[in-house]
Amino acid sequence: MKIALVNPPWSFDGSIYFGCREPHLPLELGYARALLTEAGHEVLLIDAHLEGLDEAAAVARVAAFAPAMTVVTTAPSYLFWRCAPPELRVPAAFLNRLGGRGGIRIAVGPHGSSTPGATLRKLTADAVVMGECEEVIASLAAAPGLEAMRRVPATAWRTGGDTLVNGRPHIGGFKDLPALHWPTEWLQRHDHHHHRFDAAPDGPGAEVEASRGCPYACSFCAKLDFRDGYRRRRLDLVLEEIDRLIDQGVTYVYFIDEIFLPQKPLLEALVARDLRFGIQTRIDLWKPGMLELLGRAGCVSIEAGVESLTVAGRDALAKRCRIGTDELTALLIEARRHVPFVQANLIGTPEDDPDDIAAWRAHVQAHGVWANDPVPLYPYPASPQYHALWGRPDDRAWERAHEHYLAAFDRFSDIQDERPVPLDRLEAACGR
Repeated sequence: MKIALVNPPWSFDGSIYFGCREPHLPLELGYARALLTEAGHEVLLIDAHLEGLDEAAAVARVAAFAPAMTVVTTAPSYLFWRCAPPELRVPAAFLNRLGGRGGIRIAVGPHGSSTPGATLRKLTADAVVMGECEEVIASLAAAPGLEAMRRVPATAWRTGGDTLVNGRPHIGGFKDLPALHWPTEWLQRHDHHHHRFDAAPDGPGAEVEASRGCPYACSFCAKLDFRDGYRRRRLDLVLEEIDRLIDQGVTYVYFIDEIFLPQKPLLEALVARDLRFGIQTRIDLWKPGMLELLGRAGCVSIEAGVESLTVAGRDALAKRCRIGTDELTALLIEARRHVPFVQANLIGTPEDDPDDIAAWRAHVQAHGVWANDPVPLYPYPASPQYHALWGRPDDRAWERAHEHYLAAFDRFSDIQDERPVPLDRLEAACGR
């Protein structure tokens, strides 16, 4: 089967999108390509965002390939499935322009995982994959015909005016996913070093996944329908992928793991490699000796979720943090001794006093640790917060979350230069 895998040309004007707006490697599509190629399929992988293609050029490439199935993602890389743009205007516009020239049209991403019916309607796609997508895409390609495809678990289909939902969102095996190999020309274009602030890029950057999921269930984290249960990838596969990247000139990788837990064998292996890297983690899970090894292994950037400076605030967010603020602070300062950039993330909570936050930020910044101004929470449909407020997501889940967010806050994240636009305006052309 001929299959096109597409990361569309992202734009974020008017969006509440919290993630980085630079291109990042589409890991989910990379895994899918590896599995499909291994099974004998002919695959075209397009990253319009990274390759600098506009919508018309991306559509033209797919149409010329004439695939039997086209897969498009609704979030810019696995890295941002947990904080995806709520609006579906970009993948919808791509599919609208593609029309019937892409064969069966499949969407993957957080939107279809939490709200399959609404996603099918807005995208006018034939089907969505619910949950982690690479193995499900391979199953769809292996099915002998459309009727068999419609029986593949973890998918939802448009059937007339109805939505046919097969099972629950997929949780992938992940541990044995093959080492990815990216085109050198892609990597040469990938000059962005995600969340790196200690130095200017000295070569191409890349993203790598060493683990998936998280053993915690913080109220704000959008992962209930995908990337939830914690799994660790085979070390030999991670190192094979990293060594390929180094051979292609990459000097920095960002581990997209939801929570980069202390992994002594991986860190010891990285000590011997000429590579810098960044991570996101919880600082309360690290000991001073492991922080020293982390720095020696090449870590130059830590994004650490602290969220609240009070026990009550952390409990309200279901952080399950077993140490106090003074100990958290000491670990952040210790981490900064070994790693050039350390950031403590804070979330706006009613339990935290603004004056206390200002004093604490000044204290840690005096020791070289950056702490952001507290960010308001967006209740993503895949988060426990959404479920606590409104129950299971329905077809208006994204609209409900968006309306709540715009009504509740006057100021937003540090990257918002303008007030976000209501979702119905952003998605005015969806579903047409």
